[in-house]
Amino acid sequence: MTPADVMTPADGMTHVPTPTDSLRDRLAELREQVSRLVRARSADDPTAGDPLRGLHLPADAVQRLLEAVPPVPVDATGEGPVRADRLQALAARFGLVELDLRLLLLALAPDLDRGFEQLYGYLNNDVSRWRATTGLALDLCGLPADSAPGRARLHPAAPLLAGGLLVIGDQERPFLGRTLTVPDRVVAHLLGDDTPDALLPEAVRLLPPGSGIPDTIGDLAKRLGTWLTGAPLPVHLREPRPGVAVPQAVAALHLAGLDALHLDPARLPGPAPDPATPAEAPDWIPVLIREARLRGAGIVAGPLAARGAGPLVHALTRADVPVLLTGTAPGDPEWTPREILLLEAPEAESAPEPVWREALGLTEPGFDLASAVAPYRLSSERIRRAARAAVELAAFEEVPLGPSQLRRAALGQSASGLEQHSRRIRPAVDWSDLLLPGQPLEQLHEFALRARFRDQVLGSWGLRAGGGRGRGVVALFAGESGTGKTLAAEVVAADLGLDLYVVQLSAIVDKYVGETEKNLERVFTEADRVDAVLLFDEADAVFGKRSEVKDSHDRYANLESAYLLQRLESFDGVAVLTTNLRSNIDDAFTRRLDLVVDFPFPDQEQRLALWRHSLGRVPTAEGLDPARCAREFELSGGSVRSAVTTAAYLAAGRGDGVTAADLLEGARREYRKAGRLVMEDHSGW
Repeated sequence: MTPADVMTPADGMTHVPTPTDSLRDRLAELREQVSRLVRARSADDPTAGDPLRGLHLPADAVQRLLEAVPPVPVDATGEGPVRADRLQALAARFGLVELDLRLLLLALAPDLDRGFEQLYGYLNNDVSRWRATTGLALDLCGLPADSAPGRARLHPAAPLLAGGLLVIGDQERPFLGRTLTVPDRVVAHLLGDDTPDALLPEAVRLLPPGSGIPDTIGDLAKRLGTWLTGAPLPVHLREPRPGVAVPQAVAALHLAGLDALHLDPARLPGPAPDPATPAEAPDWIPVLIREARLRGAGIVAGPLAARGAGPLVHALTRADVPVLLTGTAPGDPEWTPREILLLEAPEAESAPEPVWREALGLTEPGFDLASAVAPYRLSSERIRRAARAAVELAAFEEVPLGPSQLRRAALGQSASGLEQHSRRIRPAVDWSDLLLPGQPLEQLHEFALRARFRDQVLGSWGLRAGGGRGRGVVALFAGESGTGKTLAAEVVAADLGLDLYVVQLSAIVDKYVGETEKNLERVFTEADRVDAVLLFDEADAVFGKRSEVKDSHDRYANLESAYLLQRLESFDGVAVLTTNLRSNIDDAFTRRLDLVVDFPFPDQEQRLALWRHSLGRVPTAEGLDPARCAREFELSGGSVRSAVTTAAYLAAGRGDGVTAADLLEGARREYRKAGRLVMEDHSGW
């Protein structure tokens, strides 16, 4: 009787528990199966009645084990428990010789056949020691216990141990009595299981080759793909902004026919390393290197921090596996004693339409896909994730896939740390809410157009200026308070499908020298990384004119302005500066702006349009006409909105619609707030 016979009912059909089976029924069935297995094994076990069974192994039991003839672990055809092709690939990748393979198989045997446990226990003269010892392994390899070449293959620096294929336990015992163990991940690999090692942190992700390489991959990735087929040096791809080089490095590995293991240091658990204190490489780095060698993969590590990356890089580059490092900081020769190939990664295209189209599986989207995704600077992997999220959003809302779902999904792929120094606004307005004369309105449309297609014009068409200038778009909105500058920034952000971040100057400006610049650098760096519109409201505070140096305060104030001038040159995002008085902005800043939009104070016709727009959804008295308010009260758009709000509260308190008297009271209050003379006699209202 075999174990299969024991576990199979008499009718030959394996019982599959159903939800209606009670726990008691299932336990009874399990008890019966265990009883059958015990009877089957004790029927031909000579030690079944031995009171010392399990504590020793008599000769007749050994003879029975030998007659059973355990299966050969490796089948030369590649169809056995351990595939021969994987064993050969393992030997090639880890530099194993024939003696190494024999030692590995001796250690592996108990994990594949339980008969080896008792045999090894018998040979070890200890039935509790079910694994091969170093002494037993040397004996089975036909080597004496004092064989120097044999012992050398079990040295910590030898390929088996250095590669993590073999672990020697019981270190407190003499050398010949120590046990040999093959890690579970290596056993699984040899059996055909390619599940990544569970010991790897979440910061490591496997990115296997996809169905094809996107058309947006440039010449650098293609050359790297060819170069990686040899025995390359470690590569450092310096990127213009964090994350740009990672998809190119992954594509290069895929072109070389290799899987990619991406290590993102930003996702590692715990606090960031302190550059001022010595650091050590994480203890899971050998596991990562072994995983790469087992599957013949390369490692992409990045984006790396400017400081503190030395121990990590040193540990990664010690093994003979393809390693591609990415980061905005230049490669440091002190990271590792190995020579590093230093390359400059080009700027990636912004949200390439073919990748979106492929990820969405659309041939005819039914809307302007290129315009919808142009503002987003996402890698190919994040585009695919955003596309899946957009499809799920459309399914959840039970509507056809459109730009709204794409924009929300794309924004979800840009986690932002701007909230530390700024306030996020989710735009809830559109162009119909912006009542401006023709020229500033045309300039605002141009600003949105520049932000949407800046990568195409400045990058692909080569119109970016030299000197390290970025691809950012910066505009100055100038005009009196309430003329619509902040509203215009929100409308532009809404048109681009981006969030608006209003920089809190109170969280930026610091009394200590140099701290303001550090805070601004954090804001600009984060704005470079994410897709958002950055708004510096009342920008005079930080972008003001430089003055003649009369004391140290003037000198440091000018240093701050000089820093901002340089930082605007390299900015890659979208920013808006607002000011109530254009003349307060330094002329050097004005030269670096892409657009200067002047917001005029509204005339009578525009004021009437503002009054009517603000009253659009407010219940009003029959025949109410705000024309007289527009004619007699010179108010900006913001003040008109405040006056209507006051009138609406007065009407709501009465439970009635807004009347002309309510509008008059609202307008009077706005005049008083501005310190202007109010005429109390408004007969005829």
